[in-house]
Amino acid sequence: MYGWEPFLSERDKLHDQQWGKKELSGFGTKPALILIDIYYSVLGLERQPIFESMKTWPSSTGLEGWAAVDKTAELLAVARESGIPVVHVKGLDSGIKPWVHRKRGPSTMSAEMRKKGGEIVAEVAPIAGEVVIEKTAPSGFQGTPLAFHLQSLGIDTVIMCGETTSGCVRASVVDAATARFKVGVVSECVFDRTEASHYMNLYDMHQKYADVVTLDMAKAYLRDCGTAAEPARLAS
Repeated sequence: MYGWEPFLSERDKLHDQQWGKKELSGFGTKPALILIDIYYSVLGLERQPIFESMKTWPSSTGLEGWAAVDKTAELLAVARESGIPVVHVKGLDSGIKPWVHRKRGPSTMSAEMRKKGGEIVAEVAPIAGEVVIEKTAPSGFQGTPLAFHLQSLGIDTVIMCGETTSGCVRASVVDAATARFKVGVVSECVFDRTEASHYMNLYDMHQKYADVVTLDMAKAYLRDCGTAAEPARLAS
């Protein structure tokens, strides 16, 4: 259903039949939408296939990333229409040593290009009233006020979108589950640089920490929660 089946071995498929997740864990009634690291350096300024885009933006996720951004923009519009809180999470542009341990040469980009790379893309850019949290670790929760902010709003469920599925999304999902939030990952709205990492991490998160759901399921859920909250908003 979610695309991970081709990446499972025959042994994995048999194990999944016997031990795999059979039904969704379910969400609460007070969700927030969390958008993780959707900035230009992982997409490029132009919509190009990944290997073409990487010539300028080495961390690019290519057209698959842009496709996920377009789906995320659809979900973001529903969240805004429904009065669902939205939080944007991005890396801190401070020169602090990154958490990535692989060696990379110095960037050949101009300071202007590097600054542009750290901007959230226009398709899902924050609007007034939406919180932007900067992080210095893979997880949006580590060393940030994200959990406190969500708790202050009475949030019980976080719906995750962004990149990379195997990196910052997964780290944020694990921390959200550890903090006892119900967690949803929208399959069409997360993206990665390699297909195997993307699909196997979707599978793994679905089995352990989250419900992986489709865009249509996430839209319906946010609309339902917004409708349920409407009388309270009117009364206030």
